Amino acid sequence: MELSNVEEVLGLKEKIRTRLDLVKLSRKGVSKGTVIRLAKHLSVGVKGIAPLLAVNERTIQRLGPGKVFSRTVSERILRIALIVARGEEVFGDPERFNSWLKEPNKALADQAPLSLLASEFGIDMVLDELGRIEHGVVS
Repeated sequence: MELSNVEEVLGLKEKIRTRLDLVKLSRKGVSKGTVIRLAKHLSVGVKGIAPLLAVNERTIQRLGPGKVFSRTVSERILRIALIVARGEEVFGDPERFNSWLKEPNKALADQAPLSLLASEFGIDMVLDELGRIEHGVVS
C-alpha cells in the first residue's frame, strides 16, 4: 500500500499507516527538508516544486530550521507524495514513473502529468490515470 511508501518518498521518521496519520502530519506541518527530498525524488528541484505547492521559490528557501509549512501547503506536499508513492507502485520503478510524469499524455489532453499536480483537480486526474494504467485500461 502506498501510505507506507510516503515515509520513504519524504524521508519521514513518523510512521504513516492511515490517512489519519496524514491529517495529523499536515496539522503539525511539513519541514523544508521534506520538501527538498520530495523535489529530489521528482527530479525537479526547488524551482520545479514551488509552483506545484502554490508557493514562491523564495518561500521555500527562506523557511528556517525548525519551521514548517502551513497546513494547506503541508497537505499539498502530502498529496503529491501520495501520488509519487502510488506511481512508483504502479510502474514498479521510480525512474520509469518520473519519465511518465514528464511526458505529454494523450489521456490528459496532451499535458505532462507533472504539470497537473499544481491543481487538486489535476491531482485527481493523475490518480485516475494511474488507476487505469494499473488495471491495463488504455485511455
